[in-house]
Amino acid sequence: MWQDKWVTVVLIVLLGLLQYRLWSGKNSLPDYLALKQEVQQQSLQNDNLAQRNNLLKADISDLKIGLESIEERARNELGLIKQGETFYRILPADNE
Repeated sequence: MWQDKWVTVVLIVLLGLLQYRLWSGKNSLPDYLALKQEVQQQSLQNDNLAQRNNLLKADISDLKIGLESIEERARNELGLIKQGETFYRILPADNE
């Protein structure tokens, strides 16, 4: 009779130890959820960086292929003015 109770007690203690490890030990469920969230954030960051890389690759191929894109970039970023052109600068009106 006491042997049946002893086996039950041992099994309950083992179950308790396994539950403890699942909920608060190393590599527990909260650790798993935190790592899962980190993976999702890193995946979003990787997607954003991949999109940025694709845009940069498109810019590079445009610069390699055509002179128009080089000229456009020089006009916008460096203020290129060709000979015979007149440069007009329009300033916003002050409301004060």
